[in-house]
Amino acid sequence: MVTIHQFEMDTETKSLTGAVFRKITKAEKEKLRNYEAKLEYISTEISYDEFFMDYMLANKPCMFRSFVTANWKSRAEWVADDGMPNFDFLEEKFGDATVPVADCESKQYDAQTKQDMTLRDYLLYLRTLISSQYDTNMKCLYLKDWHFNRTFTDYKAYTTPVYFTSDWLNEFWDNRSDQSDDYRFVYMGPKGSWTPFHADVFRSYSWSANVCGRKKWILFPPGQEEHLKDCHGNMAYDVTSPKMHDGKKYPNYHKVSGSIEVIQEAGEAIFVPSGWFHQVFNLEDTISINHNWVNGCNIDIAWKFLQSELLQVQGAISDCKDMDGWDKQCQMILRANSGMDFADFFTFLHTVAKERMKRLTIAMETDSKSALEMNYHDVFDLTQILEVLQTMLENKEFSEVEIEPLVDDPRNLCSVVKEFLNTELAGYL
Repeated sequence: MVTIHQFEMDTETKSLTGAVFRKITKAEKEKLRNYEAKLEYISTEISYDEFFMDYMLANKPCMFRSFVTANWKSRAEWVADDGMPNFDFLEEKFGDATVPVADCESKQYDAQTKQDMTLRDYLLYLRTLISSQYDTNMKCLYLKDWHFNRTFTDYKAYTTPVYFTSDWLNEFWDNRSDQSDDYRFVYMGPKGSWTPFHADVFRSYSWSANVCGRKKWILFPPGQEEHLKDCHGNMAYDVTSPKMHDGKKYPNYHKVSGSIEVIQEAGEAIFVPSGWFHQVFNLEDTISINHNWVNGCNIDIAWKFLQSELLQVQGAISDCKDMDGWDKQCQMILRANSGMDFADFFTFLHTVAKERMKRLTIAMETDSKSALEMNYHDVFDLTQILEVLQTMLENKEFSEVEIEPLVDDPRNLCSVVKEFLNTELAGYL
């Protein structure tokens, strides 16, 4: 697999990017995040550095045309000659697998209800639905969040496009031995299936590529979601519902601006930036590959999100604030609601920082400046981790997290990373 450390750059690009990656400040990053109501299409290969600057760091959506998926095994084997899912192949190869399936017409809290089925049974449902001409009396079931790679480790359905390979989130889970998880998914749904209005886990980036079929995406820049809450402060579930135009129920809906509506064709891959709320509809019978990921470009957004989620938890149980262990209880609820608590987030940063310092140390030991230049992204990663660590140390709630169970003292890690950047690397950069 091609990684960003192997991506070819010309000398001018390498020099420019190295300077940018090493020295970009928090203020410069915020300046780049100037959101526009448009989505750009990328029809031919661009450099990783262009994607980094123009889309990832700028937190701006884009659509890659089908060249990024042209060589995928799944696009050859999972798709029939007529462009429909290859039900026979999928059943024969993966039919016994258990898959999570959502009912698009059944709501529980703010999500669609889910059940487990075998893929064989789900494919039978799809065949029956299609042969019925999509009978509206039948349920609309959507296979979602299937951890396909964890189950079929030897079947290489796809290769992650190089633009999306700086992926701390899945790197973190791949390197853990105490727990097994990832944020790599397969989705499969009939025409008419859909995903409610939401922003992605940890306010991560996501990329989604259609193996076959077509989707409609409705995206809103960060901040617009505040206008999409009802009079009680609850986020909209379906932004296409006629109820959105009820001024009493959604008093700020008329303020919404900057939304983007786009059709994604077979083979195309969309990049959805951090904090962009979105709703998605399958216009045809569709299979897609989806990843969530975090890296140095949006780690600050993920940290802000966790802090805001903790504030909501604290507000929800503020009447119990005098109880013993209230802070621990808040962190426990935060983890249940958001997937991580503050201690988990620190462990996440610690794992990535240690790996980056290890790789850079190996590069320096070769006594070759060119070897170190190939790891320019690792330097950027460490600078961004250091910035977030420094803000964490200033956070009152994080200061109340017990240090002993942590993998390291946060102050120590902050000092080690700072020393590494300012002293050990200084002579090479």
